[in-house]
Amino acid sequence: MQMANAFENHIKNVGVAFANDKVEKIEKQGNIFQVKTINNNYQTKNILLAFGRKYKDLGIPNEEKYKGRGLFYCSTCDAALFKDKVGVVVGAGNTALNSVIDLFPFASKIYVITRGDAMRADVVLQEEVKKNPKVEIIYNSQITELEGEVMINAVKYKNLQTNEEKRLETFGVFVNIGMKPNSELLEGLVELNENKEIITDLLGRTSQKGIWAAGDVTSLPHKQISIAIGDGIRAVLDIYSEIRKSNYQETVADAI
Repeated sequence: MQMANAFENHIKNVGVAFANDKVEKIEKQGNIFQVKTINNNYQTKNILLAFGRKYKDLGIPNEEKYKGRGLFYCSTCDAALFKDKVGVVVGAGNTALNSVIDLFPFASKIYVITRGDAMRADVVLQEEVKKNPKVEIIYNSQITELEGEVMINAVKYKNLQTNEEKRLETFGVFVNIGMKPNSELLEGLVELNENKEIITDLLGRTSQKGIWAAGDVTSLPHKQISIAIGDGIRAVLDIYSEIRKSNYQETVADAI
């Protein structure tokens, strides 16, 4: 957050207009892009998309109510809150099992719930998790309901093979079932891969002339803040180069 604030202050200090708004639609009309937001409409010849990605949801009815109220996504940030408490981790990959390991020093009991019949994480992580007596793995199951007046105090889950439902009392749930790019607005505008990530080259150029993309919304590997920042800088430099080239060509054309 501190880094984001520093970037915002820098943008404002150099005189760049900053709008805290939400993009609802992007359309191409001729060689101009129309960007519609909640509060305004913008026209531009060049766009840099840095939409990022978000955590996948459990997909149950009352999920939104408990975000920040017992639903957790970052064990590095929040594992210490589980001191002497029961925790639930949903997932079967490396992120999920790292969350379990982060809970070892704090939680009194850790339940791991996964839809599959096996873990998908690295073997070394599986071995570390399975040998800890605090951990109980519940296979072939998914959470169907979250309970609690204000904060989560229990979950209900269903066995996908038997349809048997059970209830677990817990302080909270770490949801580690993956992430998805925020690319819903871009269907048909730029080329996406099978994971709905924007396909770019190393300069951030997309399949649509005039549109660049950077960071976690793209198909480039290694989703980290430092890499996303570098991607953005590289794309901005390329955009600047293209604008200068375009302005020069227009000047020459006018002279002729």
